[in-house]
Amino acid sequence: MKGRDLAELAGRNLREALLRNSLTTLGISVGVASLVAMLSLGVGLQDLATDRLARTGLFDAIFVTPRSTAAAYRAAQQSGVPPQPTKPLDEDAREKMAALPNVVEVYPDIRFPIEIHYNGNSYATVAAGVAPSARKDGAFDGMKGSFFSGPDVDETVLQIDLARELSDHPESLIGKTLTLRYAEREPLPADAADGKGASDGFSIIPKEKTLRIIGVVETEPAGGIGSLGRGRLLIPLELAETLRTAQTNDLRDLVRNTPNDRSYESLTVRVNDPPKVKSVEDSIKQMGYSAFSLIDASKSLGLVFEIFDMFLFIFGSLALVVASLGIINTLVMAILERRREIGVLKALGASDRDVRRLFFVEAGAMGIVGGVLGVVIGRLIGLAINFGTNIYLKQRNLPQTNVTAVHWWMVGLAIVIATLVSLGAGIYPASRAAGLDPVEALRYE
Repeated sequence: MKGRDLAELAGRNLREALLRNSLTTLGISVGVASLVAMLSLGVGLQDLATDRLARTGLFDAIFVTPRSTAAAYRAAQQSGVPPQPTKPLDEDAREKMAALPNVVEVYPDIRFPIEIHYNGNSYATVAAGVAPSARKDGAFDGMKGSFFSGPDVDETVLQIDLARELSDHPESLIGKTLTLRYAEREPLPADAADGKGASDGFSIIPKEKTLRIIGVVETEPAGGIGSLGRGRLLIPLELAETLRTAQTNDLRDLVRNTPNDRSYESLTVRVNDPPKVKSVEDSIKQMGYSAFSLIDASKSLGLVFEIFDMFLFIFGSLALVVASLGIINTLVMAILERRREIGVLKALGASDRDVRRLFFVEAGAMGIVGGVLGVVIGRLIGLAINFGTNIYLKQRNLPQTNVTAVHWWMVGLAIVIATLVSLGAGIYPASRAAGLDPVEALRYE
C-alpha cells in the first residue's frame, strides 16, 4: 500500500469518529501543554537568574587580594620550595594584571568611611568608587537621575536608603549638593637630616569635597570584597583614587614598615569572556596573589536548575502517560468497530505490515496535532503566568520581568515527544489489528 493511500485512509478513519478522536487528541494536547508550561517555568527562572547575575558583572570578574603569610607558608610546604615574601598588591601588580590576555580592566575596590553634611545635619556612612563599566550593571536599571557624566567629575549617586535619610522625597535630592568629609593620607615631608631624602611615613588629615547629586539607585552595584560594608554614596572611581583616602590596609603597611609604598586591599579584574575567567585566575595565582571568582558557584547553580528542570519534566510527562492510555483505548475501540474493514483490506491483498502502518499513521497524526496544539496551549499558560506575576510585582513596586520562557528547542522537543508517545501507544492496537484473521474479520457482525 502506497504512503498516499495510507494517509487518505487514515484521514478518513479519523474523520468518521471525529468526536472520540478529537477528545483523544485534546488529551494529548493537555499533556503536552503541562509539559511545556513546566519546562518553560524552569527555563524561564534559570534565564532570569543567569541574566540577573550576568548583568552584575560577577561572572566575568576575578577578585584579587594579597596572599596571606599563612597561605604562602602552606603553599611552600606543599611544593617543597622555601616560602617567598608576600607580594604587595600595588600599582605595579595592577599593571601586570592589566597586561594579561583577555583582561579588559583592572581597578581597586575603594571604600572608605565618610561624614556627609547636608542641610545642616551630619550623616556617617561609607563611600565607594564605581568603575565606568558598572554603568551596564543591572543595579542601575530603573535608577532615578543619570549616571556619572565623566570618570572624575565631582558627582555622586546615592543609594536609596541613604537618600531617604537625607530627605523624605529622595528624588528631590537630584541636582542638589552635599559636603563630603573624609580622611586623606598625606605623605610626611622628607627628612633631610637622615640623608635618605625619603619621608618617614604619612599623616591622616581631614578633607572636604563638595559633590552634586545626580541620581538615586535602589541597590549598590556589585563591587569587590571591601570589609567596610556596603557603599551607600557612590562616586566615580578615578575621583575616589585622586582623593587619596585612608584605607584599612594603610595600617597594615605601617605595621610592615612600608608606609610609603601605597598598596591596594583588593583588585577587581574583569575578563572579556566568562569562559576565560579560569585561565586568567590561574595566571594571577601564579603571580603570587590570592584570587577567586564565581564560576564554581555558577556551576553549582546550574546543577540545581538541571535537577529542578528534570523534576518538572517528570511531573509534566505524567499527563502524557495518561494521554497515551487514551490513545490505546481509542485505537482498540477502532479495531472492534472496523474488523470487517480490516478483513476487506486483507482480502484485497493488504499485508499485516500495511494494517500495522495504517494504525501507526492514525496514532502519529493524533500525536502531531496534539503536540502542536499543546505547544500553543502551553505558551498561553506561560503568558498567563507572566501576566499574573507582573501584576503581583507591580502592586509591590518591583520591576516587572518574565518568569517563563519558551525556546525553539522546547517546541520541537514537545512535538517529538508527543509523536513518539502516540506511536508507542499505537504499538499494541496496531499489532492486534495486524494479527486479525481476515476470514474471522469478514464474518464479524
